[in-house]
Amino acid sequence: MKNNPKNQWEDHLTRRARAENYPARSVYKLEEIQNKFKVMKKNDRVLDLGCAPGSWLLYAAKQAGTGGRILGIDLSPVGIRLPENVTAVKENVLNLEKLSLVDEDTRFNVVLSDMAPATSGRKDVDAIKSYELCCMALAVAEKYLMPGGHFICKIFQGNDFKEFEKKAKLKFKDCKIFKPDSCRKQSKEIYIIAKFKN
Repeated sequence: MKNNPKNQWEDHLTRRARAENYPARSVYKLEEIQNKFKVMKKNDRVLDLGCAPGSWLLYAAKQAGTGGRILGIDLSPVGIRLPENVTAVKENVLNLEKLSLVDEDTRFNVVLSDMAPATSGRKDVDAIKSYELCCMALAVAEKYLMPGGHFICKIFQGNDFKEFEKKAKLKFKDCKIFKPDSCRKQSKEIYIIAKFKN
């Protein structure tokens, strides 16, 4: 049986994540984004939408340092031990304003969204669901990001991709499209890097 280099690479990332105490290999996507675009800095307040299983929470906590605050929200629970500057809540993103952790005056420096729909196997359907989640995330960013803040959002490429990019460009001064090397090659996911909220 032939070795598959792609699978070896994926296994390498999975093993690396385990060795570095991250629950998922997705952390390396955020690491690539941070290294290239410098979206987080010390003492930042970061909101992580779709935060389970928690890799992005841990990475954001390291970037923000002990003076920063990280809030994560997901429909699934985060089952790992989190640093003191991180809070994870099992809740629908739509109910964010009902949480006692945020109020009308709460603002974040960065909003991250790695939200993805439960995939159906039909790429067109999955892309539509992804677009809907992205619009939800953008609405949250619009409300809770401070001026000059940054928004990182995963989206599945589909017919609505350009429409979402257009929406983001209306709200942010600088928008880039980025596919991290650590994404699986066959994956349709891509990231909008939206910097400097108007």
